[in-house]
Amino acid sequence: MDDNLSRENLIFYLTVPLSTVIILANLFIILGIACNRQLHNTPNYFFFSLLVADLCTGIALPFIPRMGLDRRLDFKRCLLMYIFPNFLFLSFLFNLVIVHYERYLCIVSPLHHSQFWVHQYFPLALLMAWLPPLLYASLPAFGWNNWVEPNTNKSSKLNETLIPGAGNNSGEEEVCSYKQVFPVAFIYLEVYGLVLPAMLSIVGMTVRVLWIARKQLRNICKLQRAVDRLQQQQSDHEQQLNLRYAKCVAAVSLTFLVCWVPYIVYQHMSVAALQSGMSSSNSSLYIIMSCTGIGSMAIIPLILGLANRQYTKPISRVMVKLRNRCRGQNSRDITL
Repeated sequence: MDDNLSRENLIFYLTVPLSTVIILANLFIILGIACNRQLHNTPNYFFFSLLVADLCTGIALPFIPRMGLDRRLDFKRCLLMYIFPNFLFLSFLFNLVIVHYERYLCIVSPLHHSQFWVHQYFPLALLMAWLPPLLYASLPAFGWNNWVEPNTNKSSKLNETLIPGAGNNSGEEEVCSYKQVFPVAFIYLEVYGLVLPAMLSIVGMTVRVLWIARKQLRNICKLQRAVDRLQQQQSDHEQQLNLRYAKCVAAVSLTFLVCWVPYIVYQHMSVAALQSGMSSSNSSLYIIMSCTGIGSMAIIPLILGLANRQYTKPISRVMVKLRNRCRGQNSRDITL
């Protein structure tokens, strides 16, 4: 009991502050998009869907590390406890891929990106970001699980011998763990068939975009060298462009290290424990890595959203007006 209580406290102190920040920041950006009618277009609809998925992930974040702890729950509540957070995380990951793919098309072919199916059939793309995660996460509910129905006769006899009067409650609640809900093949398929390809596709599209930006930068510098005769202005402008590109590469690399590496380490620990047959989900290190891994990935949409001033402009204006009103009231009180 003391170990379970300490793990519960560790999960609480790690996830609640991070979950609060994720929820409030997502609400801040969602209101900014909703209040600005100029942002009501297809790319922002995809990003809005990602923010909603990220908001749901922030709500489910305190429950995800608890998936490694064993509890005494019946079959239906056990399934709900594991299926729902898994669905929210997979939908967040699929929405993240859709957003990166849409922006990748805009950069690769800026003149013809509106003709791609993502823009022409964007409701279908949004449905693909939510429906496949729901179907896959619900497979344990349709029978793909390791749940074993308890033998009420044996359990009642055992309870009667150990705890007098406890035989009436036998069979109602059993030990609920992820091993009973998720088969090994299900976990391997999710990690290597869904999560890993999604991560590799995002990394590949990001590297491709940086390569295109570098190529365009070189072309711009060549045109300036052919047109501009002032060597000093030319060199200064080239340095500014190279500095901006270096900052972009540094920002992308830092985002990868902060947001993706903890989740990769967490997945490696999970797969290694699954292959060895040892349960490390109850260790403090595993709990810390699960909290930081899922939480760091949920920060990615916040970085993309807060970096865009169009998303934060409406709320910033409201905050400035409220601050000016408060200052005006304070100055009136002082004069009186």
